[in-house]
Amino acid sequence: MEKKIKRSVAILLAHIIKMDNRDIEKEAPLFCRLMGTDFDCDPGEAEAFLKQTMQEEYDLDEHLAIINEALCDDKLSKMHLLEQVNHIIYSDTITPEDYKEFEKIKEALFSC
Repeated sequence: MEKKIKRSVAILLAHIIKMDNRDIEKEAPLFCRLMGTDFDCDPGEAEAFLKQTMQEEYDLDEHLAIINEALCDDKLSKMHLLEQVNHIIYSDTITPEDYKEFEKIKEALFSC
């Protein structure tokens, strides 16, 4: 289950980078640091997650459901995850779509 959650969180964080067409090379250090801090991902593994996610199709709602199920009663961890999403959002120009996506993610995580 831990690997499944790790992948879902990686997809969530990479989704923010992907939806704004951000520079992967510029965003990779932050992404790798966030994945390393909370999921013991070494930089190579985290960068591989990022590059794979940028090229594949995924269902964000499915991955939010996996995260929500795993963290259902752990509101502190959910808040921490939202903080990480915020770090990615604020690492570049913020758009109204970023705010909408953040609210969608917050709603999905706290629907449990």
